[in-house]
Amino acid sequence: MKYNEIKKTNKVLLKGKIIDTLEIAYECFGENFLKTKLSCKRSSGTEDILPVIFPERIGNIESIQPGTCIEINGEIRTCNKHDSDKNKLLINVYCNEFNIIQEEEFYPSDDIELNGYICKEPVYRKTPLGREIADLLLAVNRKFGKSDYIPCITWSRNARFVNELPVGSNIQVSGRLQSRKYIKRTEDGTEVTKTAYEVSINRIRLIEKASPKENLETPDESCEVQSTPA
Repeated sequence: MKYNEIKKTNKVLLKGKIIDTLEIAYECFGENFLKTKLSCKRSSGTEDILPVIFPERIGNIESIQPGTCIEINGEIRTCNKHDSDKNKLLINVYCNEFNIIQEEEFYPSDDIELNGYICKEPVYRKTPLGREIADLLLAVNRKFGKSDYIPCITWSRNARFVNELPVGSNIQVSGRLQSRKYIKRTEDGTEVTKTAYEVSINRIRLIEKASPKENLETPDESCEVQSTPA
């Protein structure tokens, strides 16, 4: 099955609670794009805090207030931010449409579907307890020739599977978008708490395996991610 036969390459469906007031993230062609954060709890009780961008034209923006239960239909957007001599990969959920949900009808959910290309060699490793993990970067095409570069993580059989795929292979994945805190030591020795965002993959489908000689041009990103415009 070829890429253009896949109806949707980047699909996000979130249900959570708004935890910040809206503020302007950036302006483009006279339109404001507003940002906030969404709390989405996993079944384990772990809370993911996810950055969301709302275009002003979407309407009914005034209804988005802290504590609001909301359903968001959108996509993951990424961009590179150049900071000194380093690049940072910035990740947001871009909202295409939303619905306000009544408190009594609310239950959190976090569903991601992506169709893209492995654009860097997966990093396979084992934990001290023997758990298999693979990190991969997925290039997902947008309209007009743009691409979003989305970091993903997977485990066990899926980790072994993607580790055997060459760069350029086309895969379809589903899972959830999660946030993760980590500590980074700066050049002066101080420690700073950072947040990384990644797609936790639970299902993988191979669409087309690339030949080993294929390669994709990828940016030089780090996984330092903040709630900034995409």
